[in-house]
Amino acid sequence: MKNLKTILVLTIVFSLLASIKPLTVITSTEEYPVYEGKDLGVSWSPEKTVFKIWAPTASAVKLRLYAAGDGGKPLQSFNLGKGIKGTWELTVKQDLKNQYYTFQTYINGKWLKERPDIYAKAVGVNGKRGMVVDLSSTDPKKWALDKKPLQKNFTDIIIYELHVRDLSASANSGIEHKGKFLGLAETKTKSPDGTATGLDHIKSLGVTHIHLLPSFDFNSVDETKPATDQYNWGYDPINYNVPEGSYATDAYDGNVRIREFKKMVQTLHANGLRVILDVVYNHTSDTSVSFNQFVPGYFYRRNANGSYSNGTGCGNETASEKAMMRKYMVESVVYWAKEYHLDGFRFDLMGIHDIETMNNISAALHQLDPSIFIYGEGWTAGDSPLPEDKRAIKKNTYKLDKIAAFSDDIRDGLRGGWSDAKSKGFVSGAPGMAESVKFGIVASVQHPQIDYTQVNYDKAPWAAEPYQTITYVSCHDDNTLWDRLKLANPEASDSQLIWMDKLANTIVFTSQGVAFLHAGEEMLRTKNGIANSFKSPDAINQLDWSRKAKYKEVFNYYRSLIALRKHHPAFRMPSAQMIREHLKFLETGDKNTIAYQISGNANGDIWRNILLVFNGNTGPVNMNIPKGKWRLVADGNEINEKSLKAVNGGQLIIPGTSAYIFYEL
Repeated sequence: MKNLKTILVLTIVFSLLASIKPLTVITSTEEYPVYEGKDLGVSWSPEKTVFKIWAPTASAVKLRLYAAGDGGKPLQSFNLGKGIKGTWELTVKQDLKNQYYTFQTYINGKWLKERPDIYAKAVGVNGKRGMVVDLSSTDPKKWALDKKPLQKNFTDIIIYELHVRDLSASANSGIEHKGKFLGLAETKTKSPDGTATGLDHIKSLGVTHIHLLPSFDFNSVDETKPATDQYNWGYDPINYNVPEGSYATDAYDGNVRIREFKKMVQTLHANGLRVILDVVYNHTSDTSVSFNQFVPGYFYRRNANGSYSNGTGCGNETASEKAMMRKYMVESVVYWAKEYHLDGFRFDLMGIHDIETMNNISAALHQLDPSIFIYGEGWTAGDSPLPEDKRAIKKNTYKLDKIAAFSDDIRDGLRGGWSDAKSKGFVSGAPGMAESVKFGIVASVQHPQIDYTQVNYDKAPWAAEPYQTITYVSCHDDNTLWDRLKLANPEASDSQLIWMDKLANTIVFTSQGVAFLHAGEEMLRTKNGIANSFKSPDAINQLDWSRKAKYKEVFNYYRSLIALRKHHPAFRMPSAQMIREHLKFLETGDKNTIAYQISGNANGDIWRNILLVFNGNTGPVNMNIPKGKWRLVADGNEINEKSLKAVNGGQLIIPGTSAYIFYEL
């Protein structure tokens, strides 16, 4: 009887507990309410400021206002009221311009950390507090008149990948604002030997777009110590919608970094250069940042055992497929595009994101501006719970709408595999690389002459159109091209290495797709053999401007190479069908030689027929040139679009490690 009574009591208790709905805990993220409004964050006007956050599991939220971005006691404290769909909001009927703020949520019986909201548009030093900002007051003069340089097709784009600090940090840069956004806005700067540096150098090179490595507010550099030698690439996000403070002349005043970023963009536009921002939505610097202070666990993916999944190799990965993370990503890039007049976005580890989210981002951005260019790394850094068929990885690029991916096929085909820095590629005479290079030449689209079984990574075309392929041989990751060639060819002289270097990028800049150049390649940039230089000092990462004078002939070659691409639309065909119609590979009789012809005034080119021969062997080969009267415009050492010499069809000796380009009118 005693046991029966106990059972009855417990039954009544459990029944009562089951009837009580939890107030603060939602057990499944699928049950979280989705807020569809576009007013999350902080909205200022002289009469009032509206604070609105999404924190569906909170049972209370506090707002604190401060005079500064760090230190000091709160000026005022407020409790937010509960709104619809998991939101909390407060209207303060005061002019709060330039005051700093934090939110603090009460979840599961405890107060979490004070943090800015995830939508913060301005912050104080080190991003620990948000700032109420009047964005219009941060606009430089004539900002409303800022015009983007003209762009016809995505395949006309030539990208120059640059870290803000690298450009100007060197003592020989001649740039006043070293390591700053404003350093990129300076003109008429020169090195001690009188060569142009900085913006003038980039402009004279002829590229169309500057891709800035992460320049949002990141975690690894202490903004309170600007005089110390701190460095990071910036792939550790803390506040996604705010420029990085260490690149500003004053990291304490939240207005300054915004104004100076805009000034940089305005100046680059005025000098004919579009601006791309490298964005890192795939992970956060750690899991204690703002996401988990507002909705613990929601914004991240988890393994079956509840631990954070790690497809990024950085300890966590965000969950783009969840409605509020997807909404956040879309609204964030649209904000950057509108407020900062940006022209493109490069997505770090884009393969972590789901296809639907990336296509939503593309739709939103292209509704705003059809010329915005979107691309990313079509891979992950490890396994992810997101099913492979839903990932924005390279093999799924054809499912992506107006989004491109990097071609590691041609990159490693040219220089050697990424996993072994001493491995050789086509330009170093390695056998078996030609088909991977040819696959890159046609921009990863379907082409009847590609033997896909011989391609290094992909056994099928993955790009629907050529603009979906980023054609490149090196970037900030891994060794610089020059260092890689030295590691793989320790017996080679500098002269031989220069021939390899020129051959590699001659192939890149005459291939279809979108051309991409790592900053400093045009003057044989070195990082002293350090591959992963993400936190190496300036001495390793800075552009050494003395190399421009030392390798003047190399710089001039690169400039001529870029001009060749820009002058001849045959190298920039906008459709896969056009490539299949006009580009035909020729039989060379040699496995380390590639030859192809672009015929029929392709894409409106003034040259009727163009013939390209790439000899990856270290020694010369005999090549049978098609019949006709050809003009040689490039011989692997020099480029002259008018003509180096006349050549008749028939047998011709092509020197080792060289790129020969001919045209026929």
